[in-house]
Amino acid sequence: MNAPKPPPGTAADRIRTRLRTAGQRFHANDNIAEFIESDAELTALEDEVTDRMQAVLETLVIDTESDHNTQGTARRVARMFLHEVFRGRYHPMPRVTEFPNAERLNELMIMGPITVRSACSHHLVPILGKLWIGILPNRQSNLFGLSKYSRLAGWVMSRPQIQEEAVMQLADLLESRINPDGLAIVIEADHFCTQWRGVRDASHMVNSVMRGAFLENEALRREFLQLVNR
Repeated sequence: MNAPKPPPGTAADRIRTRLRTAGQRFHANDNIAEFIESDAELTALEDEVTDRMQAVLETLVIDTESDHNTQGTARRVARMFLHEVFRGRYHPMPRVTEFPNAERLNELMIMGPITVRSACSHHLVPILGKLWIGILPNRQSNLFGLSKYSRLAGWVMSRPQIQEEAVMQLADLLESRINPDGLAIVIEADHFCTQWRGVRDASHMVNSVMRGAFLENEALRREFLQLVNR
């Protein structure tokens, strides 16, 4: 039996049409995995990115035929974008096993430093840093293991974005999954869009988000920040 033919247009066109039909935003830092229908379609998208990247290399007057260093570069970049550095955009959220707060834990929990890797959506160059997560659970909170915080942070951060929005996205995700009394996140990162180009300055950015008890209780907020900055 012959396999059904895909609808006309490129994989990118089909995915974009689904997003627009659903009224779904598809900014650089949005996850669009649910609108990619199959692994085959993701592979087709990879092929299209490869073709476009090859065109970029040729427009830059790079001889990918006789230069052994750039033979296959277009394919490597496509795979890197879709499955590694921008994985959080094209792949679904990693599975996270949650369990109830059976011991009724209600003391401050801090996870970190968690290494984070992202990319500036302005120039698609790296953002590299670390973050800390503070949780004040309650008896109704869902809890999960330490490694799961790293997985979720990595999934959110592996998209083209700006740091200020990334920390808010991670906070929204954790708050919805854990339902704590308080949530705090601090992130400190180096931005290669200022270190590698432009002013070429080695400064880094630190920003935070405080919610619930961390926003309302100055002593709790101070305790978290003191422990993070030890």
